[in-house]
Amino acid sequence: MINDWVNHYHCRLDSPVARLPTMFKLGVALVIIIGTVLSPTAWTWWFVGAALLLCLAVAFSGLPLLFLLKRLAVLSPLVLGVALVNALEPAARGSWRWVAARSMICLLTVLLVANTTPFTKILKVLKMARVPDLLVTTLALMHRYLFVLAEEAQRMGRARASRTFTRQRRVWWRALATVLSQLFVRASERAERIYDAMCARGWR
Repeated sequence: MINDWVNHYHCRLDSPVARLPTMFKLGVALVIIIGTVLSPTAWTWWFVGAALLLCLAVAFSGLPLLFLLKRLAVLSPLVLGVALVNALEPAARGSWRWVAARSMICLLTVLLVANTTPFTKILKVLKMARVPDLLVTTLALMHRYLFVLAEEAQRMGRARASRTFTRQRRVWWRALATVLSQLFVRASERAERIYDAMCARGWR
């Protein structure tokens, strides 16, 4: 999954939605998210309109439908958890469906913007919006070294797979837990080395 994610972000997507101005896409996404969160459940027309607009955006985005469904499936446990907590409350037991619908609309909006807009353009819009420089720099560094972390995870996963001679699920889960724990240690050490190297080159 990490390999598909990295390859997707390294490719250049060309579609009508991808060619839209970044500020326009971010503005529309912000309106959809805020409107979906704040709209009362009686405003059915808002949720239907937002869903239709997102379906239209998906159709013109050039993104494979299976790709979006996989990303939604990865994030769906969080949505289902929130809906389940809401369903267990006696006072709000009937509104869990609306909570799930709001969450899915917001998640799909974020996924569409993130996968049709280069992150550098998003950072430029944030700078134009007078977002603090420290926050913009932190986001840029996180995005840059996320790929480094993904590549490190791939190397460790291949190394562990080459040393595992069984396909038992119990052994596989134990190997995965070992890789994740070692990845955390290596990421911390590498972050310290990168920070020292940047400071040595005059970055503050």
